[in-house]
Amino acid sequence: MLPQMVGRWRAARNLTRDLDAALELQRQGRLAAAEAAYRAVLEREPGHVRALFNLGLIRVRQGAPDEAIGLFGAALARQPDFAEAHNALGIALRLLGRYEEALAHYAKALAIRPDYAEVENNIGLALQAQGRPDEAILHHRRALALKPDYAEAESNLAAALRELYHFEEALAHYRRAAALRPDAAGACNNLGAALQLVGRHDEALARFDQALAMAPNLAEAHHGRGTALRTLGRLDEARGELERAIALAPRKAEFYRSLAEVKHFTRDEPHLAAAEALAGEAAALSPEERIHLFFALGKIYDDLGEHERSFANLLEGNALKRERTRYNEAAALGQLERTSELFSAEIMRERAGQGEPSPLPVFIIGMPRSGSTLVEQLLASHPEVHGGGELSDFAQSVVALGGPDGIPADIGGAELRRIGAGYLDRITGLAPAALRITDKMPANFRFAGLIHLALPEARLIHVSRDPVDTCLSCFSILFGGDQPFTYDLGELGRYYHAYQQLMAHWRTVLPPGVMLDVQYETLVGDFEKEARRLVAHCGLEWDEACLDFHNTRRPVHTASSVQVRQPLYQSSIRRWRPAPEQLQPLLDGLAGG
Repeated sequence: MLPQMVGRWRAARNLTRDLDAALELQRQGRLAAAEAAYRAVLEREPGHVRALFNLGLIRVRQGAPDEAIGLFGAALARQPDFAEAHNALGIALRLLGRYEEALAHYAKALAIRPDYAEVENNIGLALQAQGRPDEAILHHRRALALKPDYAEAESNLAAALRELYHFEEALAHYRRAAALRPDAAGACNNLGAALQLVGRHDEALARFDQALAMAPNLAEAHHGRGTALRTLGRLDEARGELERAIALAPRKAEFYRSLAEVKHFTRDEPHLAAAEALAGEAAALSPEERIHLFFALGKIYDDLGEHERSFANLLEGNALKRERTRYNEAAALGQLERTSELFSAEIMRERAGQGEPSPLPVFIIGMPRSGSTLVEQLLASHPEVHGGGELSDFAQSVVALGGPDGIPADIGGAELRRIGAGYLDRITGLAPAALRITDKMPANFRFAGLIHLALPEARLIHVSRDPVDTCLSCFSILFGGDQPFTYDLGELGRYYHAYQQLMAHWRTVLPPGVMLDVQYETLVGDFEKEARRLVAHCGLEWDEACLDFHNTRRPVHTASSVQVRQPLYQSSIRRWRPAPEQLQPLLDGLAGG
């Protein structure tokens, strides 16, 4: 009996020793050796909970979350109250896009450990991935309440705030994350990305440089530098940085999409083969990365003239994106309809002249991909105009009003002046010496009536383009902002139809001379004549620099940032169109069906 007891004691001691050795290898980052050590332990004791759990963590880090799920599940079968395993299983499920299952396991982890800050943070990440940033914010804040020095939660809270356009608040949290981890290259990279969003590109580049000084092979920082340089019009440098990012992380589909945005692909382009190879492994990518890959291939095959293949990828990418996008079509279209009812001709007459008079703002409105970036670029080439880009200031003022759809029906003169004065205060700081500042937020078409009442001297420029061309161009873009109606052809067509109806209403209730209609096809067909008309509408003298718009150096954030650096071209007019049966949902929507 005694020899058997000694044998069992020695076996247990050896198992503990081997587990300790495996854990030390794991801590050192020697994952392959640690994996082998844990597997050796499991050969001797197949149900060892800690070995199963730690091996699962390693397989997640090695990019095999599907195998990790089985390992965590086996650990939980033996120890159901293992909170860390529920959390880890949730992480693996989230990486595979199985968000509801992940949330269920996070909930079990919290039931066992209510003060588990990491789980609150992970719930936030799962909600963000589902397009629920408002809910995600609550959980990231809970994580920080439980663990105030939690740098990762600070970064994730900032990312969720960024999705809701709370850029300044997001920047503050990115700064705090960087302060908590001053030696962390990832925190510097995130701060650089946030600085880009608020238009502080030189500071952003400095932060990316700081990140790369600490971690020269940080692919995300090279990618960040590339996107910042693209915004600044330094396209050759941007391409170089994006190519370096791909070389460091060849399975990161987002990098291919960013490169495709600044590069015209040809058949002998080496990154084409890499992107196509990645497509062969698409099933192993996360849903977010698959979305990036499909949109990248959509642009690449369009460059190659392989339009059917391009559109097939765009259909895949948009369908996947739509699954992860929260969009209430009835509410969105109803809001546009109610806006026209609220700003009736009678209301527009009664409230006329009560706002803040200033000719400073020029609002460029319309649908995305209608040519508004070109209009702003030519105006910003004028020495007395500052191109403000897509500003969210007016929309934020509307949200702050707090009535139905953000606009009280009984809005009065004092409130109108407050809206106008507040908006002017915010934008004047962009360029104190400018005579005009453009605001190229296309979605401001929803507020054209309120803009005129709050800022009666402001000019509006409505840019439109062939409806099918506009919608197909929208369908080809993975927008960085909130454009939830663009990922389904039927929804896109119906939104465009509602937009057209609202614009027709504005034409009947706005006084003559307030809004100028510009047709994109006419603009590129007779550029100087239309450019002179635009400048005159802004109350400015003509300047020849407006004809040389592609040489104007200024940040351009939109999807057209590369196109407006090029001389005028007409290739986007009557772009290739898919087969009628594929296009029918869009055509039905455009017709109001």
